[in-house]
Amino acid sequence: MTDQDSSQDTEQPLIAHLLELRQRLLYAVLGVIALFLPLAFVAKDIYALLARPLLKLMPAGTTMIATEVASPFFTPIKFAGVFAFVLAMPWVLWQVWGFVAPGLYKSERRLVAPLMLSSTLLFYAGIAFAYFLVLPTVFHFTIGAAPEGVSVMTDISKYLDFVLTIFVAFGLAFETPVALVLLVKTGFVTPKQLADNREYVLVGAFVLGAIFTPPDVISQLMLAIPVYLLFEVGIVAARWMVPGTEAVDAQREAQKSGGE
Repeated sequence: MTDQDSSQDTEQPLIAHLLELRQRLLYAVLGVIALFLPLAFVAKDIYALLARPLLKLMPAGTTMIATEVASPFFTPIKFAGVFAFVLAMPWVLWQVWGFVAPGLYKSERRLVAPLMLSSTLLFYAGIAFAYFLVLPTVFHFTIGAAPEGVSVMTDISKYLDFVLTIFVAFGLAFETPVALVLLVKTGFVTPKQLADNREYVLVGAFVLGAIFTPPDVISQLMLAIPVYLLFEVGIVAARWMVPGTEAVDAQREAQKSGGE
């Protein structure tokens, strides 16, 4: 076989992979668009649902406002697009799975599939937790902290940005077990090492709560406590899904003792 033939054999699989990637990306985008189009027609209604945690707590006679000319139209449309992507996440992840699965070993496929499913469900759970529990608590604090004579009239675009930040923060925070399983699977840490650093994780959880929530204790606890509990869940899941970590810990302890 000549060098030219070898080069062509190498290029053909690469082109095939690129074509497969393009097709999967196209399917993912079409899935999001298919959900976005009907949602665009009811964008005002779904934005009203998003604003309900704030509107229920606002003083009588006050409303949300729009400080930009086009924001009454574009803000609900923007949220409809984000909402469509969130709803289409299982379909998008399925396309990712379809692209990477052929290159994985059987043992890796058994691990990745449940991780993708659990990561989606945990992200949804984080958003639901933020919407039903965190946002009402946050708005109750912020409205109650307004000085006398100050009318709370939030801009709709600023409100959307704030809520999306909270959703992303809690959605990612709820991914903690998946992240820990991946870290253990790659050999970066072991469950025992994670368990030995619980106190640092607890402090870090409260730091995250202070960064991503308003400066009241209740809101910070509502982020810090779930993050820490999910950390403990992640340790248990890592021990169950990644066997053999005890032997790694024993080997490291033996090396450490031998070095001393």
